[in-house]
Amino acid sequence: MSIVDWKKDETVAIISMNNGENRHNPDFAKAMLAAFEEVEKDTSIYAVILTSSDEKSWSQGIDLSWILPAFTNKDFASIKQFMYDMNKVFKSMLLLPMPVIGAMNGHTAGNGSILACCCDFLLMKADRGYFFFPEIDLNIPFLPSMQEMMKKTFPYYKLVEATLTGKRYNAAELAEHHVIYKASANAVALMEDSLSFAKTFKKGRPIFGEMKKRFHKHIIAAMKNEDPAYIEPLDLFKQ
Repeated sequence: MSIVDWKKDETVAIISMNNGENRHNPDFAKAMLAAFEEVEKDTSIYAVILTSSDEKSWSQGIDLSWILPAFTNKDFASIKQFMYDMNKVFKSMLLLPMPVIGAMNGHTAGNGSILACCCDFLLMKADRGYFFFPEIDLNIPFLPSMQEMMKKTFPYYKLVEATLTGKRYNAAELAEHHVIYKASANAVALMEDSLSFAKTFKKGRPIFGEMKKRFHKHIIAAMKNEDPAYIEPLDLFKQ
């Protein structure tokens, strides 16, 4: 099974992350970019569902088994390229001319939570799984564009709590504060709800894309103009 694959259900593309905890590394970034590029080329698709084939995890962030040895070996070029490639993944989701619906069927953490924030809508199963930002406890700051992505998804008062405490949230609490569109009863209901919702979208792709471009222009600007100042030196990651 490939790291990321996708299938089509009428007008909906269902992209599945298939690497267990779906941690982010260079291969993950390349596979995600390829999937979104393929989906965008199919003009009969009007919505995307992003889910995981793992029962416990949706996406649990950066692959420490890859990045820690890269730091030890001082392979900063590969680390920087990975960070830029993940920004390309985030950008592709933010600008895709159709809704990206995150069907969170398991734990979502760290860079995985940032990935979720790039979705246009989020659904999450209620019977198991947590969503959280552990960066405060790992001594890792967010890139400027990441902060803007989170502001898109979280009401500010809840974002302050989430980022400064590292609190874990279940689906019910996220639904209560309108972070997610719906808390579904279980994994089966989650996919049924996500697919049903996705099939309501048959909007014109040009206007959908233009709206997303205008809504998210400040995020894209932060990626281009602010993130490199933190990525290039890697100073914040040497602590």
